[in-house]
Amino acid sequence: MELKHILEAILFSAQKPMSPKELQELLAQTSEQAEEEAPRAFKKTKQEAIVAALEELAREHEHAARSYRLACVAGSWQFVSQPEFAPWIRTLVGQKQRPTRLSQPALETLAIIAYRQPVTRAEVEQIRGVAVDGVMQTLLERDLVEQSGKAEVVGRPSLYITTPDFLEYFGLRSLEEMPAADELRRIPVHKPESLATADIGLATAPPEALAEMDMNQLTAPAAGAAENKA
Repeated sequence: MELKHILEAILFSAQKPMSPKELQELLAQTSEQAEEEAPRAFKKTKQEAIVAALEELAREHEHAARSYRLACVAGSWQFVSQPEFAPWIRTLVGQKQRPTRLSQPALETLAIIAYRQPVTRAEVEQIRGVAVDGVMQTLLERDLVEQSGKAEVVGRPSLYITTPDFLEYFGLRSLEEMPAADELRRIPVHKPESLATADIGLATAPPEALAEMDMNQLTAPAAGAAENKA
């Protein structure tokens, strides 16, 4: 019995995407509970072997040109239908209410966080040149970004990073799959010596430190990806 066929059966029956770690734990648990000899052989299966088997399985399904495929999004694997069959599937399961698309300011802010994370709100505002309080709140409520600690600067403002929901929103396996944005990464950001507001969580840099730049050019990859995935 091959590992890839075991994983195929598991994912076919799973009610949610599963990560290699979850699959590894399931294999180990099955080997401890099973009375048969076959499951015990997979007790110590490494995650690297699981990923390799999944990638081989995904290639096989893609080559077979079936109505479904095995996909990895945000580090977890699941079977998904091919986009061209969406009309019939919508009729079967009903039309789900999709969240509204992100606005251009939200996309610009999200792109900065994605490429510069972990980053403070003040640093995002220095790059964008405008306050981002409302936009940041939207991204937090949509679970696209989250706090990841405190920066080692005056006032210790919060640091922000993207979430697994961010990867799912753009259909990315990991952050390494994001389009190149070397120009955005090279923009210098100067940490403020003092905070302009009493609330350190909403602190912004002094107005004279805010730089004006063409964010349309910088966030074009993210905006395009959002339109394709929305």
